[in-house]
Amino acid sequence: MVKVIKKSFVVIGKEGSTLDGEGFIQKLWDDANSHFGEVAHLAKKDANGGIVGIWGAMSDIYRSFKPWEDGFSKGLYLAGVECVDNAEAPEGWTKWIIPDYEYMLLKTIRECLKKPLDK
Repeated sequence: MVKVIKKSFVVIGKEGSTLDGEGFIQKLWDDANSHFGEVAHLAKKDANGGIVGIWGAMSDIYRSFKPWEDGFSKGLYLAGVECVDNAEAPEGWTKWIIPDYEYMLLKTIRECLKKPLDK
């Protein structure tokens, strides 16, 4: 794990809520991945043409980017890709402008995340 300070940035993705029920995060990722072609052209790229970031972003229900409430059981999640600053979300997608923060940078293997996200 590495701590990084990141300036405000745009993520366009599929948004859901804990109110959507058990397994909602995995459903969001399945939806985002299966329709990625709709936003691929908006993705921010590095010097080598690679996508800068894939994000599982979380916010309180007011979209003020505070932690989930009620014992970490109530909030919003956005499964998406970091996009160019002026990108507009296509129909069926949601744009979040995420403020400056200090983040923990993790390298993951999707199979390792699958089980915890299904809860």
